[in-house]
Amino acid sequence: MANLIAPDVRRQPVSVTRKMSASLPGLRKLAQDKGLKIHHLGAGYPHPEVSDPREFLDAQQAYLEQMTANEGLNDPLALPEHTREEFAYGDTLGPMRTRQIFSRIYGRDWQTRMKPELLVPTVGATGGISLVCSIFENSGTPLAYITDAPTYAGFMARAGLCQHAAIYSVEMDDEGPRPEVFKNQIRAAREAGRFVPFYYTIPDGHNPAGFSFSAHRREAILNIARDEGILIVEDAPYLYINFAEQADRVMPFLSLDPAQTVHLFTGSKIGFPGPRVAFLYSEAELEIAEGATATLAELALVQSSADILFHNPAAFRGFEALLHERKCADEPFTERNSLWSVAEGKLEVYRENRAIMLRGFDKELGAHKDLFHWTVPAAGFFSVFTFLGGGVRTDDDFIQAMVADYGLVVIPMYDFYPPDARVRNPVAGYDQLRISFCFSESTGEQRRKDLTEAIDVFCNAVKQIAGISGN
Repeated sequence: MANLIAPDVRRQPVSVTRKMSASLPGLRKLAQDKGLKIHHLGAGYPHPEVSDPREFLDAQQAYLEQMTANEGLNDPLALPEHTREEFAYGDTLGPMRTRQIFSRIYGRDWQTRMKPELLVPTVGATGGISLVCSIFENSGTPLAYITDAPTYAGFMARAGLCQHAAIYSVEMDDEGPRPEVFKNQIRAAREAGRFVPFYYTIPDGHNPAGFSFSAHRREAILNIARDEGILIVEDAPYLYINFAEQADRVMPFLSLDPAQTVHLFTGSKIGFPGPRVAFLYSEAELEIAEGATATLAELALVQSSADILFHNPAAFRGFEALLHERKCADEPFTERNSLWSVAEGKLEVYRENRAIMLRGFDKELGAHKDLFHWTVPAAGFFSVFTFLGGGVRTDDDFIQAMVADYGLVVIPMYDFYPPDARVRNPVAGYDQLRISFCFSESTGEQRRKDLTEAIDVFCNAVKQIAGISGN
């Protein structure tokens, strides 16, 4: 081993999901030795039933053949230009055509006129988080990132890599972050001598909080962000995994004010998780040195080119194929009017899974609302389940016992609370579980049976833990 010293390198704690992944094989064997079936209520992965690529690959191949035909090549042995581009270096911004098409469709869906030149490719939304953090961290100025309590573990992991940044978190109610706390945390950070660049959140299908912000609360938070001069970094992986009726869908911060918002889109949930096609979009302008200004997109592009100079052009071409449709095999591909037609194929499974979970909770636990509470997700993959009354502690031992004694894989909430939130409330999240209804290893009717069984086992387990007899 090299005898090297890395001064001031911060050791990051391992997230609860990583710890669970590491311990799961041993716990799985222990459960199986007891004859228990493993039930997945922890993983936040896209379901294999909606991420089967075979139909898409056929459509993609047909789309590429149409592109070749449109080039009008006379020599059958000639290499099509689009094929050459897919295996060559490209622009750091990715193919212009893909960005133009996406900006039109996404803009129609969310009632905003997007500028394709302001779309910056990222490696998933997680890459967008890293990119926007890096923009502000390079100066070495003490920073404060505002976020929710609880918040996405991936954001905490990235923010924790910067030794001159601190998280100031904001407790939430059932509509979103509490406005007065939000405002006070911004001001407290500034009083501590920190620059506050943005507030990070997942307002639709919040991971891990399991609900979506109300329209009224979004307006209140946006007004405070304007008054205080900070950006809103809106992580939007579940924007299309939305269970509300069309008339009831709440507009994202992107639609309310694209100049105050950094919007992170990912194709992982609407398309496929593997290719990692995603975009950062913002119309914000920032003051830089000596009173000059620059768009956030320009600064993001400079930072991005230092990290990933060339994105995978073939992945973007595949995503471009997803942005097109045809009514039948004999007709040409045309640009989609909306991505909701793509989302509906996913929603059919997730909507059904959500209904199975909520129906099971209501049936088995509805008579015990004094002991249990669960969120009803308007979007996303999760519900937060809370033990009321203070008699249950959902720590690591509890989680391991759930696997070993019941075969249930669940995720505790305590590790999703930032450090400052746990200073204010040392037991924050220690009475909660994040329940995932998105993933199972089975499909079709077997998926329905497996999830129904998993919810039944979970309900019986929590009743036993809470001391409810007769089950």
